[in-house]
Amino acid sequence: MCGIVGGIAQRNVVPILLEGLKRLEYRGYDSAGLAVIHDNEIYRKRALGKVKGLEDMLEVDPISGHIGIAHTRWATHGVPSTANAHPHICRNKVVVVHNGIIENHEQLRSQQQKDGYKFTSQTDTEVIVHQVFDALEESGDFVQAVKQSLVKLEGAYALGIMCTDNPDTLIACRKGSPLVVGVGIGEYFIASDVAALLPVTQRFIFLEDGDVAVITITDIVIYDKNDNIVKRPIKESQQTADAAEKGEYRHFMLKEIYEQPFAISQTLEGRFINNHLQENAFGHNASTVFDDIKAILILACGTSYHAGLVARYWFEDLARVPCSIEVASEFRYRNPILSPDTLVVTISQSGETADTLAALQEAKKLGAKHSLTICNVPESSLIRESDLVMMTRAGPEIGVASTKAFTTQLVTLMLLVIAVGRRFQLDENLEKKLTAELFTLPGKIEKVLGLDGEIKELSEQFADKENALFLGRGTHYPIALEGALKLKEISYIHAEAYPAGELKHGPLALIDANMPVITVAPNNSLLEKLKSNMQEVSARGGHLIVFMDETLSAVAESNVQIVKVPQVDNELSPIVYTIPLQLLSYHVAVLKGTDVDQPRNLAKSVTVE
Repeated sequence: MCGIVGGIAQRNVVPILLEGLKRLEYRGYDSAGLAVIHDNEIYRKRALGKVKGLEDMLEVDPISGHIGIAHTRWATHGVPSTANAHPHICRNKVVVVHNGIIENHEQLRSQQQKDGYKFTSQTDTEVIVHQVFDALEESGDFVQAVKQSLVKLEGAYALGIMCTDNPDTLIACRKGSPLVVGVGIGEYFIASDVAALLPVTQRFIFLEDGDVAVITITDIVIYDKNDNIVKRPIKESQQTADAAEKGEYRHFMLKEIYEQPFAISQTLEGRFINNHLQENAFGHNASTVFDDIKAILILACGTSYHAGLVARYWFEDLARVPCSIEVASEFRYRNPILSPDTLVVTISQSGETADTLAALQEAKKLGAKHSLTICNVPESSLIRESDLVMMTRAGPEIGVASTKAFTTQLVTLMLLVIAVGRRFQLDENLEKKLTAELFTLPGKIEKVLGLDGEIKELSEQFADKENALFLGRGTHYPIALEGALKLKEISYIHAEAYPAGELKHGPLALIDANMPVITVAPNNSLLEKLKSNMQEVSARGGHLIVFMDETLSAVAESNVQIVKVPQVDNELSPIVYTIPLQLLSYHVAVLKGTDVDQPRNLAKSVTVE
């Protein structure tokens, strides 16, 4: 999604703006641009594609300035193009960058066109720059012109604004979209993400909803939503400029497990207005595509495949949308039949998974008209091949065993269930319920991470184990599959997962005192069935480890250990129950002495068949 960087300093800010844009690339974008004011003139450069293209352009034709704003854009209103790229300028006087969505842009555009303003883009952002210019012409006061313009804007925004009348002032505004101010020595910076500014400062002011910050080299004045001057605290960031640092954590995997509450918050950020999911978060023509589909086909591999398995339950149970899922490496070899009104959804952390990419290309050959990818890496091959894109925003994931990429994929898939389900049987009340649950997820996961010490002790029982069995039912069967995959990936213990109801059809033959059986037991409609399955294991002397809803009563027996998991609503419980299985796998791997972050024979991005 879109990223903002800006700054005012006694040095040339262009290199800082470029570095900031590079650090926001993970968010996803299709164009990049920047503008500076120098000698009371606005100088702007914009490029379609990667930040590298903008950088190359500046090498050939450099610009410099002590004040500037920059942006990476993900197309919503208007197709990806240089003309639609930010920053936007009005009459060589006012220049703006914008994250968010202006809901009333059509009405503003209509009036501004009547007033003689010429539009050079299809974006909703351009109405902002014209509005500020118009107010500035009337009042002559830059700060007041911005405030007057904000009153007319409906929707969400983070803004960086400059004006040639006040070439020493940078204005930052926030409503619904994140924006921080980086505090340096004799300089200030703005960004939509702390990570963009870590090379220049670790001191940040986090603007609150409705804030307007007026920034000069020597000072910052912040007005709140009631137009009162307020002081916002300066906070020291614990993040480092180098994202590939483990910090206080022993391994990247553990660090990334603990980053999940923040990663999920990032996935949700800016995609709702007044708690209503904005469909153009999937792409500027997403609504048109969603109107045209009658079924879903998910293509993925490995962990991403497990995310798709969970989503199949969601699509069919919550939204009543026909959904199928295929292992991407098998899809293209079995001569499948595909209806053209099917939305093909590909899921990949890297966006370069060769089998998934080939499966998407095969689906297109078979007549699929619409495709969407869920991905964590911008400008990857799957993104370029897909009509619609939803970035997970998990941030860099260094550990080969996926953790935060998986849970953010699940969150993103639920957003897709909501968007598509509106056209089927997902009613408004259920949508509101699911939305409310999504925003509680980071807090719920924080509570589950509190089980880390208990799970670490539990892992000691695996020191001499060579096999393990995972059980789950319904949406938690894919979570059992994911738990088994994690354990085998990093500890090299042979692990399998089964739907608990399949025990009698073979797996019971494996049960003995040396076979740990890990079961996920949320408080849902399948609980009683699951209890019967657990009794089958217990009666045969199997060692049961049960991750159970804390509201349920159960008595631990000599061969049954219970770990109480904080209560969570049923629909999103698969996401929460993933966390203890990740922690278990991690601690077992540490105990076994394996290379947790780079397990043998595996790669982070599988770019060959």
